[in-house]
Amino acid sequence: MLLAQRGFRVQVFEKQDVIGGRNAEVRLGEYRFDLGPTFLMMKFLLDELFSEGGRRSCDYLQFRSLDPMYALNFPDKTMLVRPQPEAMKAEIEKHFPGESGNFDRFLKRESLRFKKLYPCLQKPYGTVASMISPTLLAAAPHIAAGRSLYSVLGDYFRSEELRLAFTFQSKYLGMSPWDCPGLFTMIPYTEHAHGVYHVMGGLSRITQAFAAVSREENAEIHTSAPVSRVLVDGRRAIGVELASGEKVYCDDVVINADFGHAMATLFDEKSLGSYKPSTLRKRRFSCSTFMMYLGLDRTYDVEHHTIVFARDYKKNIEAITHGRSSLDEMSLYIRNSCKTDPSSAPPGHSALYILAPVANNKSGINWEHHKQEMRDSILRALRERTPYGDVTPHIQREMIVTPQDWEDKYSVFLGATFNMAHSWNQMLYMRPHNQFEMFENCYLVGGGTHPGSGLPTIFESARISANLICQKYEIPHPAAKPLELALA
Repeated sequence: MLLAQRGFRVQVFEKQDVIGGRNAEVRLGEYRFDLGPTFLMMKFLLDELFSEGGRRSCDYLQFRSLDPMYALNFPDKTMLVRPQPEAMKAEIEKHFPGESGNFDRFLKRESLRFKKLYPCLQKPYGTVASMISPTLLAAAPHIAAGRSLYSVLGDYFRSEELRLAFTFQSKYLGMSPWDCPGLFTMIPYTEHAHGVYHVMGGLSRITQAFAAVSREENAEIHTSAPVSRVLVDGRRAIGVELASGEKVYCDDVVINADFGHAMATLFDEKSLGSYKPSTLRKRRFSCSTFMMYLGLDRTYDVEHHTIVFARDYKKNIEAITHGRSSLDEMSLYIRNSCKTDPSSAPPGHSALYILAPVANNKSGINWEHHKQEMRDSILRALRERTPYGDVTPHIQREMIVTPQDWEDKYSVFLGATFNMAHSWNQMLYMRPHNQFEMFENCYLVGGGTHPGSGLPTIFESARISANLICQKYEIPHPAAKPLELALA
């Protein structure tokens, strides 16, 4: 979208018959689901991407601010997470007496951290020199070096459950709060400071809106057109070869495939150095997810987003991190989209989206063998720990996606749905670069490059790569707005 708006001739080749990748739409009869992302944060960034082309996001998408943003279901209590500070403080005081005043400290301190770190997400880190840029040096005192997300939240809250209420967001990165770098407090902060939104029709509509603008700018989008390899001449990317055998030559290649999958399938392994698949497997990757998409013949007066914490959350997370998946005790995320958006199911029906974090495919778990057991465990957790009760009699349509399905059907390396882990040694310059360092004229976007996983950061990766291409050809382009202007 950005490149087409700036005058480039763009062609997109998509393997599936629908666009969107992990942000595509799933249809089961009359029931509609998002395949992957369901939380929209940092809406101001999305607005900015549309405004760069003289457009308004609201002309293409309908947004609903969520209140409550989500419900947190602990073993002995359920706390609603509210976007207004005073309402949030009241919830904290209700469930964790004496802790509500600490929320003010959290907002004040994390506001400063966010203002310092956000500009770092808008810049590429393709050279060693970029690591001593003024922007990054100014942010350095605020990165919580050597500390985990859970540790940083201990500066604010005494209760372990309250800390989890502000650290479970590490699941957006596929990591444990005890391992996730402390600088990612920016995620819970931006939820509370800027809200969580639903896009009417599903977050997959965002991808469709990008495609609509791209076509308006004469970009060509080809679906059911898998790419078999990137064509190279020495160390230069010169085009792509499609599965059909057709060769398409171009000035620059932008790869939005899953990074590990792209390395395993689109290049000659001998040319990849440290990025060849056998070496990549030794790197640290995120967890995976076991997904259930259920079309139900009744509605539920339950919040739009619900998080169910395992009774021993740390044990559950550690098991996943170390390649084990407990099938009898798990955490769940549930989206009841019809609460906000009745269009996702027929009248009187519901489209329930359920996600359980599990180990990625390094674990060696045979998901075909364990799929039914995992399904039964999830339905039991719904019955015993949520207001949904027994949904089994109401299931009209059902689809399950296992980690093996993510790898085999959706081309996700190791089934690691959140890409390469965001550990200290796999960020910024140490993450695959936006201008891919292995080949000239080759650029990366998506969760496998800088800034990383999650819709807002993936959007930012697209802008960084688009800007780099523009700089190469000396094409004028808008600069990313400072945070204050983006929020204005």
